Amino acid sequence: MSKKRALDSFFTPISHKKPCLSPRPPVESEYCTIGPSSIDVSNHRSYPYPIPHLPPHIVEELSRVPAAEGREINNQPDLDLLYFQPYIPKGVERDLFDFLRQQLFFYRVQYTIKRYGTETQINTPRYTTVFGVDTSSTFTATGDLVDSQTTKPVHLERYKACASQPRPMPQCLDLLRRLTEIFTGATYNFCLVNYYADGADSISYHSDDERFLGPNPSIASFSLGATRDFCMKHKPMPPKDGHPPPEQNLKPPLKLPLASGDMVLMRGKTQANWLHSIPKRKGKGNESGRINITFRKGVEKYATQNYYQYNVGEGVIWKWDKRKGEMKEWVESRNKG
Repeated sequence: MSKKRALDSFFTPISHKKPCLSPRPPVESEYCTIGPSSIDVSNHRSYPYPIPHLPPHIVEELSRVPAAEGREINNQPDLDLLYFQPYIPKGVERDLFDFLRQQLFFYRVQYTIKRYGTETQINTPRYTTVFGVDTSSTFTATGDLVDSQTTKPVHLERYKACASQPRPMPQCLDLLRRLTEIFTGATYNFCLVNYYADGADSISYHSDDERFLGPNPSIASFSLGATRDFCMKHKPMPPKDGHPPPEQNLKPPLKLPLASGDMVLMRGKTQANWLHSIPKRKGKGNESGRINITFRKGVEKYATQNYYQYNVGEGVIWKWDKRKGEMKEWVESRNKG
């Protein structure tokens, strides 16, 4: 089936007679209930509160992805990128940014690492949240976690080291995941969302080359909101005996100015051989926020432990306060009142 035909069959007319106003058949990772204002929401016992479904006008505009043809970037050793400028249509990308910032719950994770016998506390310089579970488990339509092979209920002991119970993707992210799978030919079971409040938030050079992602992972990375530089550099290459350092070690970083709606697909040998970062941007004009959404596939249970430990942690929940224009600590009792 062509990608065009797959996309046409993916979107079906919205029926207002059904209890779930989903533009497509429900999938295992979607939990649909009716909220007090009669809007559809995704909910699960692991969520601190229900997450509304995407408004119909955003869903309709997403049927037009990708908004531009992807440009291959593979002119350097071991580099394999597909760069969309943009992937999400202009105009609706801002609405999607505002919706996700307002509706998702985030964390500002702190954790301790031990290197060479010394413990160091790390304060994550951005807000994070994560959804999904590794391939050893799957969610049923009722939100229960079952073993992928036996379909028997998964005992919580399997994920006892996680900072949070694994949770399914809400409709607002799962829809984008399904669309991404159509155009990348890959499958994804994790969605990591980063919120950079301003230019002071960042992520240092790293690669997503963990064993639990399997060999040559495909990672789709979306940008919404403020433009930020996406910097990449090849991992240092050892010199051959009697020769100067490889030329690749001396090249300046590759810099992609990711604008709202852009998407970079990193694939092939990229993660094994390249590092990437979002550096700080100081000065006037860098006060706006940016959301980064990445879809990836974890192939063993340690993926679940890792993602929830470093992107949920044990701290407080943060939620966007539209009136104050900033992230504020979310307190359940206060919000109920």
